Amino acid sequence: MKVKNVFLEIPDDLPSELFDRLIETNLVVIERIVSAGHASAEGFWYDQERSEWVLVLRGSAGLRFEDADEVVVLNPGDWINIPAHKKHRVEWTDPDKKTIWLAIHY
Repeated sequence: MKVKNVFLEIPDDLPSELFDRLIETNLVVIERIVSAGHASAEGFWYDQERSEWVLVLRGSAGLRFEDADEVVVLNPGDWINIPAHKKHRVEWTDPDKKTIWLAIHY
């Protein structure tokens, strides 16, 4: 068994978001996501088969849900549970420092 750290092994240059699957079973996927000023492509909406619980560990981000006008801002320690098929997108992530997310898909 080896101890790992979600804050390590992050490339300096991130042309696109980094998705690392930490654990995967038939019932759950736990992943680390690292963003550096990234956002969802214009007009793109996530429409996921599974629910997703997401926690911002470092940085900040704005999520938009298709049925809401306001952007939900997440700062370190903030989490949100997104039900399956709840259409959403990443409006922005912190452009000055990397945003590290922990996501659990279940």
